[in-house]
Amino acid sequence: MVAKSKLANKQRFKKVAKKSAKTNANAKKPKRLPKTTKTKDKSNKTSTPVIQKQPEIDNGEDMLDMVDEDDLQFLKSAINNKQYSMFNNVRVPGGKGKKKKIQKDDDTLENNYENEIDEQPKIKVKALLPIKTKQGIVKREVEHEDNSEEEEEDAGVEENEDKGDDDVSSDEEDSPAENTDVDVSQPITPAQLLLQRAEILQKKKLHIGTLSSGLLENPEEKITNFRTLIKLLDDETPEVYITIRKLGIVALLEVFKDLLPSYQIKAQETDGVKLKKDTLKLQKYETSLLQYYKKYLQKLEKFAGVLYKKRGDNRVRTQGEKNVGEVAVHAMCDLLITHPYFNFAPNLVQAIVPFLNNVNRNVRILVATALKTVFKEDKKEEITLKIIRVINHYLKSHSHNVNPEMLEILLSLRIKDVNLDQDKEIEIKGKKLNAHKANILAKLSKKEKKRKKRLQALEHELLETKAEENKQTKLKNLTEITKFLFGIYFRILKSSTNTKVLSVTLEGLAKFAHCINLEFYVDIVNVLDKLLAEDWLGYKEKLHCIQTVFAILSGQGEALNLDPTRFYVNLYAGMLDIHAGRNEKDFAVLLRTIMIGIIQRRKKITNKRIIGFAKRLVMLSLQSLHGGAVGSLGVVKNILQLCKAADVLLDVDNECGDGKFNAELDDPEYCNASSTALYELSLLSRHYHPIVGKYAVNIAKGVPATGEGSLLPIYGKCTPEELYSMFDMSEMAFNPSIPVPKKVQVSNKVKRHAFVDCEFRQKCFKRLKCTNGTYFMHI
Repeated sequence: MVAKSKLANKQRFKKVAKKSAKTNANAKKPKRLPKTTKTKDKSNKTSTPVIQKQPEIDNGEDMLDMVDEDDLQFLKSAINNKQYSMFNNVRVPGGKGKKKKIQKDDDTLENNYENEIDEQPKIKVKALLPIKTKQGIVKREVEHEDNSEEEEEDAGVEENEDKGDDDVSSDEEDSPAENTDVDVSQPITPAQLLLQRAEILQKKKLHIGTLSSGLLENPEEKITNFRTLIKLLDDETPEVYITIRKLGIVALLEVFKDLLPSYQIKAQETDGVKLKKDTLKLQKYETSLLQYYKKYLQKLEKFAGVLYKKRGDNRVRTQGEKNVGEVAVHAMCDLLITHPYFNFAPNLVQAIVPFLNNVNRNVRILVATALKTVFKEDKKEEITLKIIRVINHYLKSHSHNVNPEMLEILLSLRIKDVNLDQDKEIEIKGKKLNAHKANILAKLSKKEKKRKKRLQALEHELLETKAEENKQTKLKNLTEITKFLFGIYFRILKSSTNTKVLSVTLEGLAKFAHCINLEFYVDIVNVLDKLLAEDWLGYKEKLHCIQTVFAILSGQGEALNLDPTRFYVNLYAGMLDIHAGRNEKDFAVLLRTIMIGIIQRRKKITNKRIIGFAKRLVMLSLQSLHGGAVGSLGVVKNILQLCKAADVLLDVDNECGDGKFNAELDDPEYCNASSTALYELSLLSRHYHPIVGKYAVNIAKGVPATGEGSLLPIYGKCTPEELYSMFDMSEMAFNPSIPVPKKVQVSNKVKRHAFVDCEFRQKCFKRLKCTNGTYFMHI
C-alpha cells in the first residue's frame, strides 16, 4: 500500500510541474522550484525528489476548483471597485516609479489582481463618520494621497529629536537651498532671494525653538539637545548665518540661565563606591551640563574676540560679525550677573574686563553696567575681589593708559564700612580684655571656671549657627579689595599724566578717603598739593584734589597737624571760573567740595572765611544756569542757618565792617566780605526761574521756616546737591515749566545809577553821548 501511494504522488507532482511550466512560459523571471534532496528507494534503487515544502507555483488552481463561479465574479468586482480596504494597502513591488510588465496570460485571478494593483493610483480612501438625514444614513469618504513613507520619515525625525540625536535632519537643514524650486539657469530676483531667506530662517527658528523647549521641559533626558544648539552656532549658510548665530546665542543663554544651579558643580571620585541610580543619574546630568556650558562659553569668547584687533591681524571684519560679537559680550555679562558663583565665573571675569578698554563705546557701557550690578548684588565679595585683581593686572600691563570707564566702575564698590586700621584696634582691645580676663579668672573658684568653659563652648556653637564665619570671610575680602583699590589709585597719582584717568582717580580718593590708612595721609596731601601747582591739570581735577584733602581732614585725619589754608585759597580763587557757557557740568563737584570743606568743617575755620565763600557763591549764581543758581543759594541758606555771624551780609550798612570789600582778592580771609551785603539777591528775586526767585526772597528775609518768604517743604528740605540734580538742564527741559514772559515796552529814558564809590563808577563805565541824545554804556 505504501508503494502504491508513493507512486500516485509522484505522478501527481509531474502533472503539476508540467502545468506550471506552461503558465510561466512568458514570465520575466521564472520562479525557481524549491530545493530537493535525493533519497534512495530500496525497491527500485533509484533517486526520487522529495519536496520539503508545499509548492508555491500552484497559482491558486486548487483553490479555484473549490470556489463557485458566482463567488469568483463577486471577488473580481470587489477588487475593481476597491470595496475592501485590505486591497488598498498593497504596494507595487519594485519601488516607486517602477511598473511590472503585464503578463499576456490573464486567465488566473492572481494576474488580474496584480494588474489592478499596478494601475491603482496612490490615493487612499479614508472612511468618515456617517451622517443621519431624513433620506437615511449617508456614508462619507475622503480621498488623500499615500504619504505613508513620508509620515514614517517624519516620525523617525521626531523620535530622534526627542532622544537628542541631531543627525536625522541635519542634511536637510544644512542644504535647504537644494530643495527649492528656483531655476538656476534663470536670473534670481531680490524678492525670490528674500523669500528663500525667510523660508530658511523660519525652519531654523522652529528647530531652535523645539530643541530649547525640549530642554526646559525635561533637561535630564534631553540634555544632548545642547549638542545640536551649539553646532548651530557654527552654521555657515550664507543667507542667514549671522541671524542664526544671534538666535542660537540668545536661546542658549536663556536655557542656561534657567537650568544652571546656584551652587558649584565639583568633580567627585566614586571609584569603589556604590551609588543609587538617582545619584548616578544626577551626577551624569551635572557633568554633561558642565561640559556643554564650557563649550558654550568657548564659543562666546571666540565670537567676542572679533571686537579686538590683535597685532598682525589684518582681517577685515564685517558689521554682521561685530554685531554677533556684541551679542556674545551681552550673553557673558548676563551669565555673570545671574550666576556669579557658578563654575567658570572667574573665566567670565577674565574675558569681560578687557572690554572696558574697547574702542566701541556701547560695549564699554554694557560691560561697565554689568560689573556695577555684580558689585551691588555680591554678598560674599568673592567675585568682586576677582574683578579688582583682573583690573589691577590689566592696568599694570597697559601702563594705566586705558579708558576712564575701567576706573569709573570702582566708584560703585561698597567699602564704606572697611577700616584698614581695624587690626591694630583689635590688638589693643584684645590686650586690655586679656588682662581684665586674667584678673577675673584669678578670683574664680573651680566650679565657676568649669561653668565658664561650658558657656564659652556654647557661645562658640551659637556663633557658628549665626554664620559668623561668613561675616569674617566677607570682611577679609573687603579688606583685600580696599588694598588693591588704593594700590591702583596711588600708582596713577605717581606716574600717570592722563587727565581723564587722573580725574576719576581723584574722585575715587575723595569718595573712599575715610578708608585710607592713617600712615598714608601726610604723603597723599603732599602729592595733591604738588598736583595743584601743575599747569596741565584741569579745573575739575583741581576740584577733586581739594575735595580729597577735605575728605581726609574731615574724618580720621583731624588729628593730623596740617594747615589747609592753601587749599581754601585755591578753591576760592577758581570758583568764578565756572559759568553757564563752558563748564556748568563741573558745578556738582564744586557743590560737593564746598559742602565738605565749609559746612562740615565750619567749626574749624574762621567766620571771615565762611562769609567770604557765602558772598562769592551769590556772585556765582548770577553767571550760572538755574540749576547751579539754586544749588549755590542752597549752600548760602545752610550757612545762614548754621553760622550766626553770616547775618551781617543781610545788613546794607557799611559802617560795621573792617574796611572796603575787595572782590578781586583771591583770599577769602582778607577780602573783607563782611563790609558788603548780598545785593545780588535783588536781581535773583526777578529770575526767569520761579524757584530761584523764591530762594532769593527767602534768603533776603532771613531764611524764615514759616510765614512770609518761607519755602515749600519739598524744596526747603533738599540738600544743595539734590537741588542741582533736580533742576539740572542737561536734558534741556525746565522743571517746573517756565511761563511765557510778558511784553514790556522799553522806554528811551536813561536810568541813572547811583554808585557809592566814584572811582569804581569811572573804572566800570564810560558814557558816550550819541547823536540822538541817548547814552550807550560799555563795560
